[in-house]
Amino acid sequence: MLVAVYSFFMNPQDIDIIVGCEESQAITIEFRKLGFNAFSCDLQECSGGHPEWHLQMDVLEAIKLKEWKLGIFHPTCTFLSRAGARWLYQKGEINKERYEKGLKAKQFFMELYNSDIDYLLLENPTPLKIYDLPKPSQWVEPWQFGHPFSKKTLFWLKGLPPLMSTKIMSEYKPFLPSNTGGAKRGQKATFRNISQKDSSKTFSGIAQAIATQYGSFLLNGY
Repeated sequence: MLVAVYSFFMNPQDIDIIVGCEESQAITIEFRKLGFNAFSCDLQECSGGHPEWHLQMDVLEAIKLKEWKLGIFHPTCTFLSRAGARWLYQKGEINKERYEKGLKAKQFFMELYNSDIDYLLLENPTPLKIYDLPKPSQWVEPWQFGHPFSKKTLFWLKGLPPLMSTKIMSEYKPFLPSNTGGAKRGQKATFRNISQKDSSKTFSGIAQAIATQYGSFLLNGY
């Protein structure tokens, strides 16, 4: 009888997952640990140690390679993020060159958001209102997943439930200053001299929660 019941369960190896704009493979590796057929995708070489699971190409082209069941995307936020407002608005006027770059970034974001994939998760920091991105589904913080840091990240979800916290930390501090001005004002932060590449990597607790919770959702429907 048990054999009959388990025969209806989907095999994780049959579920194709693409994690776009991810060279660190933080999320990809967590899904692989659970047996899913997950691939990272980025124009850069992967730094996660598994080039056999990495598609080094344009993510919009990679989406066309197969029928992905789940797409997780980290589109570039440099020109969309509210943290860059001081460069967009200069002396009361809009920097046209930066604004145009922001529009291109929005176009890329929307192409991922509207991609023909059953389940989607896009993550970005709080965007500038001028670009009018869709309303996010939720926000998450590292301190909700076992890390003693704050670094607010927004999720845009399609077909997926909100990600649930796994370990709430009662004490935490900013992972980075909110901006250059914040650092000058003495805002306390864990790291100040950190590359944009390293600062954008997914925290391990969040990566594990994404793989565990959404992996279970794909297999069981909850």
